[in-house]
Amino acid sequence: MKTVKQLLQEKGHKVTTIDPDASVFDAMQLMAANNIGALLVMKDEKLLGILTERDFSRKSYLLDKPVKDMHVKEIMTRQVAYVGLDNTNEDCMALITEMRVRHLPVVDEGKVVGLLSIGDLVKDTISEHQFVIKQLERYIYDTPEI
Repeated sequence: MKTVKQLLQEKGHKVTTIDPDASVFDAMQLMAANNIGALLVMKDEKLLGILTERDFSRKSYLLDKPVKDMHVKEIMTRQVAYVGLDNTNEDCMALITEMRVRHLPVVDEGKVVGLLSIGDLVKDTISEHQFVIKQLERYIYDTPEI
């Protein structure tokens, strides 16, 4: 299993963030423009929460006001599960399953250095399985006869 550090080396460290005082409308536009499902809510490089499509779909209607008048801080998730660079894909999958989340910020020495999604983790798992299958096929079919 790869470490989070290895996964980020392949994926990249780009993280899209938003200020907690930004409008939910602006947040949804930012997600759509970047084709992503979550934004890290940050202020002065400090992680305050995460805003996901799930937060929007489940919480925004409860405020009973126009989306342009809602602020990110009103519907964001404040308790954020996160991982470090030394965690493995398996660690991440376990945490995602346990916490019922789809995105994990990566924090190193108190700073956000990346973001992994369930899709990133599944993609890596499939790649690893395909590698093992190819190795087994090679072993079975390429073994010289005695």
